[in-house]
Amino acid sequence: MDYLHQFIYGIYPYIALAIFLFGSLARFEREQYTWKSDSSQMLHAGNLRVGNILFHIGVLGLFFGHMVGLLTPIVVWDTLGVTHGFKQMIAIVMGGVFGTLCMLGLLILMHRRFTDARISAVTKTGDKVLLLWIFITLGLGLSTIFESLHHTDGHMMVLLMTWAQHIVAFKGDAATFIVGAPFLFKAHLFMGLSLFVIFPFTRLVHVWSGFASVGYLSRAWQLVRPR
Repeated sequence: MDYLHQFIYGIYPYIALAIFLFGSLARFEREQYTWKSDSSQMLHAGNLRVGNILFHIGVLGLFFGHMVGLLTPIVVWDTLGVTHGFKQMIAIVMGGVFGTLCMLGLLILMHRRFTDARISAVTKTGDKVLLLWIFITLGLGLSTIFESLHHTDGHMMVLLMTWAQHIVAFKGDAATFIVGAPFLFKAHLFMGLSLFVIFPFTRLVHVWSGFASVGYLSRAWQLVRPR
């Protein structure tokens, strides 16, 4: 189990990120016509708008929340006077709010995909697996909230932050910090890392285009001249 733990939480993150980056680049270079979100709005609008908004608000909140919460150096929080326990409670509340919004939106989108005959017929198997994968990952993440209530001193959160920051800094001892972490945290980390692995092979690649759309703010005006 020591070797397995070291592989999953010390080596696997780099494998996942490599597939995520180079896989996305290869997909963009070789299969640009598949680089899309495959919207089903034309087949059946229904409650797509509500589900879509809830899901994306939740995802964005969780994404940036994880980025700031895990990758901000601990010394920064200490300098600002934010105690580990207080930061833990912020993470619990914000994670609960955005996680719930994301789950509600995801359930609506999954209901459309799996119950509407026309939409289900054109939905690829990989996309159905993706929805289920996100559902399980999100469910595990929400479950960690109840586990976190038993660690309100913030100690476990600091260990997870240290793990993430050591991974980013390419330090070989990252996996040692979460050896004693509860199973729910480890399962959530594994499912989240694996999401990066399947990212380039699914509709998730359109996320890159979402970030790139910021460039439209500085794009020159398009002139349209009548005949």
